[in-house]
Amino acid sequence: MSSLDARGLPEGYPFQPDWEVTPRAFRSMRERGETVVLVDVRTAEERATACLPESIHLPLNEIESRVEALRPHEEALIVVHCHHGVRSLRAAAALQRLGFEQVRSLAGGIHLWSLDIDPSVPIY
Repeated sequence: MSSLDARGLPEGYPFQPDWEVTPRAFRSMRERGETVVLVDVRTAEERATACLPESIHLPLNEIESRVEALRPHEEALIVVHCHHGVRSLRAAAALQRLGFEQVRSLAGGIHLWSLDIDPSVPIY
């Protein structure tokens, strides 16, 4: 594993602050009691392997057809996650196109979460 910087990101990670939130920042938001909704856009099989607590499962290929499930959370910050952060960036962009203003991708996905925040979450 490469070393992590002060934000908890791997050396050289191309962090996009307008589109992403680090796992450390996400954890801090939750610890402060901020309303942050976590959406898991991975497949059911991936979710069965490793899952973050209190996440809403909404696979990437179902975002547009099931977007109404997120409407009650429209005013909250929505953090979308996948395995490494690629699909969640696509999902964040899709949600913004669908009218959600506060959406971010979890930088590094569940993989970085496992490495930096909670090693009990299986790495796959």
